[in-house]
Amino acid sequence: RNKHRLDAFEDLARLHQRDFDVMPLDALAEVLRTTARHPRALFLMSDDGYANTLTTAAPVLKAYNLPWTLFVSTHHIDTGDFTPPTWTRLFVMEAPEGGYKLPHLENPIILNSYEQRAALADDVWKRLKNMAFLQAQATLAAMKALLGKTGVDLKAKYPSETFLTWDQVRALDRDGVTIGAHADVHWAMHEDQPADFLREQALRPKQRIGKEIGHCRLFAYPFGNRGDVGRGAWEAVRDAGYDYAFTTIAGTLNARANPWLLPRYG
Repeated sequence: RNKHRLDAFEDLARLHQRDFDVMPLDALAEVLRTTARHPRALFLMSDDGYANTLTTAAPVLKAYNLPWTLFVSTHHIDTGDFTPPTWTRLFVMEAPEGGYKLPHLENPIILNSYEQRAALADDVWKRLKNMAFLQAQATLAAMKALLGKTGVDLKAKYPSETFLTWDQVRALDRDGVTIGAHADVHWAMHEDQPADFLREQALRPKQRIGKEIGHCRLFAYPFGNRGDVGRGAWEAVRDAGYDYAFTTIAGTLNARANPWLLPRYG
């Protein structure tokens, strides 16, 4: 559901070039100061930091001379580890048939037919996402351990889930792509998370990207919808020194908005 066919992506690029003034995100402050002069301004952004961002998307955007920003989740760039929602979906779809009692989930997870699993995957993920991260870590660890016993090479089976390396992130930076932070671990920063977790989610990626790239002034919240971003989250991002931060709540940018809760169309 998060993928585009390459020809459809090229169509999007061509239409964006034709119908908008696609600008680098560094121009945001100027656009917000002088909105009447920029009625067609558009900023393109991509989250997470998957390898196919470099191998497939970047050449298309470059061919159409479209500047863009990549928000990376630094833990996943550092380790190559799947994101928590990917691990959850892989567990539901790949674990052997049976019932599983996992830490911090009240009811066992029963896995049988493909159709049943596909319907269950989103429900299991919603239950995890609403947990505090430390609890969810124990649930995810149990899922990973059970999947490890299957002998399936999941990274080989699902190559589209491969993350960029820092060398590749630096290559994008050299090619003019703006690099921002998408937290450290790809996890919701909602009000049930402790303050130290929110601070680490904001500070660590700024430090890691600063070390690897030399600068990081922009942030995008994982998931980023209503209920995924609490007041403690945007205050932690503000206090970490970011200039702007983006949700996934649909809306048009305007100068009166909280700069650490800016909307984005998905």
